Amino acid sequence: MGTKDLRIVLRDVGLLVPVVGAMALLSMPVAAAFGEWGLLPPLAWTALASLGLGALLYLPLRGAGEARLKHGLITAALGWLLVAALGSLPLLLASRAAPGLPYGDPASAFFESVSGFTGTGLTVALRPDLLPRTLQWWRSFTEWIGGMGVIVLMLTLLAGPGMAAANLYFAEARGEKIHPSVLSTARTMWWIYLLYTFLAVAALWGVGMPLWDALNHGMTGVATGGFSLWPESVGHYNSLSIELVAILVMVAGAVSFAVHYQALQRGPRILARDVQTRTLFFLLLGGTALLGLVLLRQTVPGGAFRIGAFQFASALTCTGFQTLPLEALPAGAKLLLVGAMVVGGAAGSTAGGIKLLRFVLLARGAGWQLRRLVRSPDAMIPLRLGAESCPEATAYRRIAEAAIVATLWVFFLGLGTYVLALLIPGVGLGDALFEVASAQGNVGLSVGITGSGMPTGAKLLLAFHMWVGRLEIIPVLMLLRAVLGRG
Repeated sequence: MGTKDLRIVLRDVGLLVPVVGAMALLSMPVAAAFGEWGLLPPLAWTALASLGLGALLYLPLRGAGEARLKHGLITAALGWLLVAALGSLPLLLASRAAPGLPYGDPASAFFESVSGFTGTGLTVALRPDLLPRTLQWWRSFTEWIGGMGVIVLMLTLLAGPGMAAANLYFAEARGEKIHPSVLSTARTMWWIYLLYTFLAVAALWGVGMPLWDALNHGMTGVATGGFSLWPESVGHYNSLSIELVAILVMVAGAVSFAVHYQALQRGPRILARDVQTRTLFFLLLGGTALLGLVLLRQTVPGGAFRIGAFQFASALTCTGFQTLPLEALPAGAKLLLVGAMVVGGAAGSTAGGIKLLRFVLLARGAGWQLRRLVRSPDAMIPLRLGAESCPEATAYRRIAEAAIVATLWVFFLGLGTYVLALLIPGVGLGDALFEVASAQGNVGLSVGITGSGMPTGAKLLLAFHMWVGRLEIIPVLMLLRAVLGRG
């Protein structure tokens, strides 16, 4: 990467990192409200470091030039790493001031911050209920901001000189538009996000969850993040009504914002017309039935399908709430959950995974190719995706793009599984696969591997997979290419 390219990337990264400083300033009233005065200095230092770094990067380079797509991809990859590093400061500094908190070493604090901002929900805090309220809030806040995206937030608030908004928007794994303008799309998405967050908090509170719990779970549920205030996650409440509301919240987070916008404009019938949403509901019903049947050997029939519905919805929407310890599940149940975590939610939602749109493209593409083989070579056979009809050239391009991302996704998943099993002696490949799929799918379900006692190498490995999964691989590869001097 040349000097000019580096200046453009650093300039735009300088616009991203102050987001953490603004978050720290907004979190200070939470510390004051709960009388946790000792947490004000960590938040203040975080704000100072974030805003100071942003000024040092942006002000000298504000005339660096217009960002192109390659700059946007590298900015997204590097910016998310720096945001996560800065976001770990309140956790690390608070733990240094109050020994006993689980974030006393930088690797644990960084892991938790990456998990938050990527909307994953894996945690090294085995007793989140014992954390200070301010740190509980910070974890939920990072997931809520990360669920929508740091770049989307920055674009919503400002568009700096020389910044190509469309390139940065695309680089953060956002492809769908609600309006022709990227800035208008980002602002509309935030209004929908705020509305659904309010509705989620109100609904959880209305069915009996305490208000503080409802606030945190509503934020992390809509963000499909999954951080909870309790070691047992949503299972702590043992309430069917809370579980049903939580499923609705998780599913809402896994539906495309473009579809939500159309549904708010024209009514819920739009949900049935969208191919991704239909596929999401079909997989939820089928996966719940299969998982329930697998669990019948361990629980009573009603309990099996209740447990199956919640766990499968959590895995497919990439949220990470759970109602029972997953390490006790049979291997078949874990494999079903791995499949759901790999597929993930809709493109244009807060969910992770390969994405339903790519899954549908690859499945429909296989059938489309078979039809072409048995028809005349001159026959024009469009690829149909719901109401959309793609001509052959467009179909080939979209299928190729989906296949590239899916192939890279599975490659990183397999490599990470092997390395994690090497790093933690005694962990089988099946459990290692589950944990890496959860990290890379930005899910947060765990079979008990993740914790403060993990080796540092394992924490960094899973953090890497969370980062790769959130950015859908390509920006990370572009950053690595630039670091190696190839672009």
